[in-house]
Amino acid sequence: MLTKFFLTRLLGEAMVRIGPNLKRFRHRTPIAAFFLLFAVGLGITLAISACSPNTSENSGTTSTASKTVVRIGYQKASTILYALKAKGQLEKAFATSGSTVTWSEFPAGPPMLEALNAGSIDFGYTGEAPPIFAQAGGIPLLYVAYDPWSTKAEAILVSKDSPIKSVAELKGKKIAFAKGSNANYLLVKALEKAGIQYSDITPVTLPPADARAAFESKKVDAWAIWDPYLAAAEAATGARTLTDATGLAANRGYYLAAKSFVDAHPDALKIVLDEVKTVSNWAKNNPAEVAKLLSPALGIDAGVLETAEKRREYDVLPLTEEVIRKQQEVADAFYKIKLIPKEIKVKEIVWQGNK
Repeated sequence: MLTKFFLTRLLGEAMVRIGPNLKRFRHRTPIAAFFLLFAVGLGITLAISACSPNTSENSGTTSTASKTVVRIGYQKASTILYALKAKGQLEKAFATSGSTVTWSEFPAGPPMLEALNAGSIDFGYTGEAPPIFAQAGGIPLLYVAYDPWSTKAEAILVSKDSPIKSVAELKGKKIAFAKGSNANYLLVKALEKAGIQYSDITPVTLPPADARAAFESKKVDAWAIWDPYLAAAEAATGARTLTDATGLAANRGYYLAAKSFVDAHPDALKIVLDEVKTVSNWAKNNPAEVAKLLSPALGIDAGVLETAEKRREYDVLPLTEEVIRKQQEVADAFYKIKLIPKEIKVKEIVWQGNK
């Protein structure tokens, strides 16, 4: 157990130590940088697995008879899971069985899915792009439901005084975005429609907070970003939208789970999805209350958040053939420009139990 504990801790420390040195490296070779992180995580994960004394630990979920510890990964900007945590409804749903819930916060989707790969969480929510990278990197996960979100909830921005008037004028420009995010895919499709090669721009891959700083200081020419950061930037800086995702990207969100968790605890997963659905229905009908709940956590004015809430959709739905097809288009687009190293088949990791 001690060996496993220290190896798990080593994974976190490795990510922290690699991060600062990776910053320069990823600008020059972003694909290699991304998969370096996966390689580090996967290598230590295999070591942890080798040191695990029994199959219940290897499953990634702590179980004692009927009792289960369900480990949820979330982002503050992921409205439903943040609200579910704040309301404590999931804990109440599991109370009668003696099962418990733990919560781990992440800054973005890719590190959350690496934690899923490392066996640290069982369930999470991301945009459409992170699971594509995760599947290409060999992470054993399943799509268990999707959220419609909205094509109006992400956009490519320029500053209010920028001379750039169209996506076509982004050729040769520096564009900030979070690598492996929904906004990454929006940028790919917007450039494609404008007849610009991805290689014709200078990608500046940054998380939202750093990208906002670079955008405001004009170290980049444009920024591809999603709500609520999109709404916040519009309100604070008067940024102009070159294009949102309408006609370019579906901009859906996906609920994802570790395959080991789904295989071992399908009933627990259904309870999680039922409670997610309940909170999703509440959020759909109460944008002002959602905004007030999120405002202190995100440090964004409730009025701005309400704007973001009113232009998005909510639901928890099983993946249809059409949804799978659209997600496959994301994967194919990323493979075409070599953002992922191999072709993948999305339908191979879609859970069939949510019908």
